[in-house]
Amino acid sequence: MAQPWQTIDRIERQDNMLELRKRGDRDFLLLVNGRVLMNSSASRSEVALGEQACRLVTDRPRPRVLIGGLGMGFTLRAALDVLPSDARIVVAELNPAVVKWCRGPLADLTKSASSDPRVSIETDDVAAVIIGASSKGAERYDAIIIDLYVGPGADTDEHYDPFYGSLALQTTAHALTPGGIFAVWGENPDAAFEKRLSSARFTVERLRPGRGGLRHVVYVATKRGP
Repeated sequence: MAQPWQTIDRIERQDNMLELRKRGDRDFLLLVNGRVLMNSSASRSEVALGEQACRLVTDRPRPRVLIGGLGMGFTLRAALDVLPSDARIVVAELNPAVVKWCRGPLADLTKSASSDPRVSIETDDVAAVIIGASSKGAERYDAIIIDLYVGPGADTDEHYDPFYGSLALQTTAHALTPGGIFAVWGENPDAAFEKRLSSARFTVERLRPGRGGLRHVVYVATKRGP
């Protein structure tokens, strides 16, 4: 008989209830308002997201990477495993509880990725961090990785979505170095998002990691021009 899930922590923020549940030694769930955001046993697309984006910038001097959303830390761990020792990774995570969990009960899943000396974690909206990096004179990123529980889809506002809309994509392009990488996790392919990426001066590759079962989407987009 399968062991029952146990809630080990619960955080209420405004209209959201964020929970961390555990079953056995290494099986965890992250939930918002009862909806499963992440299962520790199903992380292949998150791993592919970090790997594929960062492999393309490893040859740069001191590559600088921004990750939007910490989750359970799988994308961060994958990025760290690919990047050199002089890389710098900024993680923008809105909820301090998620950082606490990744440094506590979830730490063994990722070999304490969030405590790696190459990593700095900012309690901030990644959209705001990208806007800051796009401003004149700001330090740009070699790669920006968006690993949020809501990816691009049919309900995305094509102009004003803060991550996947046309205006946001133009801002992201400005926040990247020449030839920089913009990588995005999604539940399903979205042709309209791909078209917006192309219009924002990105060359787009769509990946479907793994075989069989639930296969999410990883977009790896390369900025064209300066």
